[in-house]
Amino acid sequence: MTWQGTLLHVHIAPAASYEMEERAEAQLVAGRGIVGDRYYLGIGTYSPKPDVREITLIEVEVLEAIANGEPKIPGFKGLLKPEEHRRNLTTRGVPLNHLVGKRFQIGETVLRAARMNFPCKYIEELLGMPGLYEGLLNRSGLNCSIEVGGVIRPGDPILPMDE
Repeated sequence: MTWQGTLLHVHIAPAASYEMEERAEAQLVAGRGIVGDRYYLGIGTYSPKPDVREITLIEVEVLEAIANGEPKIPGFKGLLKPEEHRRNLTTRGVPLNHLVGKRFQIGETVLRAARMNFPCKYIEELLGMPGLYEGLLNRSGLNCSIEVGGVIRPGDPILPMDE
């Protein structure tokens, strides 16, 4: 599998349920997360539960498919903006579901994909979008650990390391 992607958006939330804030750049800290984000601070909704949540990613292609009501089953159609999906990074051209267990580079940083992300029913309430939970099943993004920290910016290339 050969691919090359691009980082489109960087978002953090200072606490659970707060609006996501877009960043022109972000500092990633190995073993911790994005400086200023709720999971870096240990105050995210799922912080007390052991799991890898240092940084989360989602594909813009998923947002585009949801806007078009694809796939036809479940057929959920809605506009989900990059600042609304609750993931830290929005990518283009990165096959996130196929990266579990693999390492990849964003700018000067190195991430290891731990597991696919699971959508939460709470997002429907938060955004007032009934049906969004089903629309995100099996394509809700990727949870990763940060192996090498550094600064990332929208426009940075995303490259595979474990091919």
